[in-house]
Amino acid sequence: MNDHADLVIGIDSSTTACKAIAWDREGKPVAESRAAIDTASPHPTWHEQHAEDWWRTLIQTVRGLLDQVSADRIAALCIASQRETFVPVDDQGRALRNAILWLDARCHAQLQELDRRYGSDYIHDLTGKGPSTNQSLAKLMWLQTHEPEIAAGAYRYLDTHAYLIHHLTGRWLTSLPCADPMGLVDMRRGTWAEGLLAELGLDPAKLVEIVPAGSVIGPLTREAAAQLGLAPQTLVVAGSGDGQCAGLGAGITRPGMAYLNLGTAMVSGALIEHYVADRAFRTLCSPIAGAFVPEAVLTSGTFTVGWFMEAFGPEADSSGRGLSREALMEQAASQVPPGALGLMVVPYWKGVLPPYWDPAATGISLGWTEVHRGAHFYRAILEGMCYEHRLSMEGIGRATGRPIEAYVLMGGGSRSDLWCQMIADVSGKPIRRASTAEASSLGAAILAAVAAGWYADVYEAAAAMTAPGQPFEPDPGAHALYERLFTEVYRDLFPTVRGLAARLAALTRDPDQENSF
Repeated sequence: MNDHADLVIGIDSSTTACKAIAWDREGKPVAESRAAIDTASPHPTWHEQHAEDWWRTLIQTVRGLLDQVSADRIAALCIASQRETFVPVDDQGRALRNAILWLDARCHAQLQELDRRYGSDYIHDLTGKGPSTNQSLAKLMWLQTHEPEIAAGAYRYLDTHAYLIHHLTGRWLTSLPCADPMGLVDMRRGTWAEGLLAELGLDPAKLVEIVPAGSVIGPLTREAAAQLGLAPQTLVVAGSGDGQCAGLGAGITRPGMAYLNLGTAMVSGALIEHYVADRAFRTLCSPIAGAFVPEAVLTSGTFTVGWFMEAFGPEADSSGRGLSREALMEQAASQVPPGALGLMVVPYWKGVLPPYWDPAATGISLGWTEVHRGAHFYRAILEGMCYEHRLSMEGIGRATGRPIEAYVLMGGGSRSDLWCQMIADVSGKPIRRASTAEASSLGAAILAAVAAGWYADVYEAAAAMTAPGQPFEPDPGAHALYERLFTEVYRDLFPTVRGLAARLAALTRDPDQENSF
């Protein structure tokens, strides 16, 4: 290996952007580059991307790094990728249609078919995933029904990681923690669930080889090296889904700790050493070989915050202080007392995964009076997401027998002091920020560092490359109020009105918004 190679690249190919960061042996970012990725919505509830943009932005960001550091300093690269998203390709790796994203919700009819055929528990126990429009299984069934020529002509179905790996190395493979979020993996065996796929008429041969995270896949092809500007001997290392990588980048390497990624979706997960399937969470494979991640996902995380700002946010700052609209709203919400003067929100703007597994669920607000203004609503939305996080993590603690003792926060939302303190107050647990908001990229870099021979294993690498960030301790008075609001109101709110909310939707839903294409 090149003696000058003192950096690894962690690539975070997410839903909205590709970020490439060069990390040193101590987990310090030395250079970084970012490129946006567009999303299309050709029909209501559909969400797609051009898979070619994943490769284009990877090239763009790596070249952006190499404007800052020399290529001979790069020992290896590893990818943390958006999860559940997939694209059908031909035998040259060319996309046959747009990629279907994880947040796409066109497959409700297929979910109902799966429930009729298998009930609510069989697939969850097998794959670790409850019924959800996020996973790929029902969307592959949709593709067979509505685009049979694409399904028949597909040489492979590639998740984002597999697509990029093929462009980097020419190989048809993905990692286990990238494959399993698709809902197609037998979690106990760590292989594709071939029996289930065959029963559904899905050809397992159209999937790719699965390897452990951290495996050295090989060097770059000469063509890829030329496009990226890297040396051909640069190692390509099998990565992980961005959520699991974020946990590793936050230093979650033992049971009892959990991460919370405040991104477009709010994703929280812990670490367990044995496979457990439970409706309180979905179970994923960890980047740490042999371990698992019980994970809760609220698909409308900062998405809901962005929705609020677009619909109700303040105008630009006219005081001359130069504050952003978001900073103005946070400042106003911080003056609202805990409990938002009796306003409570259930934040199911895009349905709910665990513990209810209801893709048709909608947001609920309760307690409006004449005293409430935008700042109260904003605070109630943040509090609702904190309550939901507590609900999920208490479910994980009960099912796994390992209550969560502390949380590490990352993602764009973790920059909010108000939100971080609120999470501590609602949970009653100590909170700290991750040492970097780019924990997914750092998690990928940790896998690359081990593959490059810098450390003996991921535990040693994570200890060397992660560090505690700013702490937030629960405020006793705020926690006492939130304890009562959570246990006496929030925990029962959705189950109590669920049937009425479903009836309301059935009576008022616009048929044109149905995914009956």
